[in-house]
Amino acid sequence: MTDKPGASASVSPTLDPRTVTLVRVAMAVSRGDDVATRERMMAARGAGVPALWIEELLLQSFLNVGYPLTLAAFAIWREVAGPAPAEGGESLLHGEHGRWAKRGEARCAEVYGRTYHKLLLNLRALHPAVESLVIVDAYGKILGRPGLDSARRELCTLAAIAMLNAPRQLHAHLRGALNLGWSREDVDAVLVLAEQELPAERVLKIWELWADVRERKL
Repeated sequence: MTDKPGASASVSPTLDPRTVTLVRVAMAVSRGDDVATRERMMAARGAGVPALWIEELLLQSFLNVGYPLTLAAFAIWREVAGPAPAEGGESLLHGEHGRWAKRGEARCAEVYGRTYHKLLLNLRALHPAVESLVIVDAYGKILGRPGLDSARRELCTLAAIAMLNAPRQLHAHLRGALNLGWSREDVDAVLVLAEQELPAERVLKIWELWADVRERKL
């Protein structure tokens, strides 16, 4: 994976401090904890996390936790970081369906690996529009944007979903983190952080899901 420094963070031999800080912001946003979100955004600034990483994390939070929580988190970020950048990165205002579809297919395949085609069948079975929403709108328009590498995007997705009661999606993104190059120890470290945010019964279920992924080598 890209930009993986040799210096170790306290929670993992390979997770650098900036990535840990970004993951903790994702968790606070997902829980809707305004106080923790503000504190962790300020910590991210102090740790040298690029502002662009936070901007992109928040944009992808629309997908993971929805508009109400993400809009609230964006408002906090604007108070912490100041006015929005004059250039918001890649424009989403003008449709480029073909390019987004191609990029989305590539990014989604990275995350899901050998289960990608099964995912497409499952999405089509839910509703005819769902496949396009996931591939084009989620992975093509948002998760394929420049500004934050796909490996960190996936780790933040895992962290956000761990805060939710969504075991099937969590199972998929535990696999996705491995597919994007994170080690089992890296995922362990993220789940240790999640333990600090959740009640014991939820934590137990998360570790059971992770054990299933690890033991079956999915």
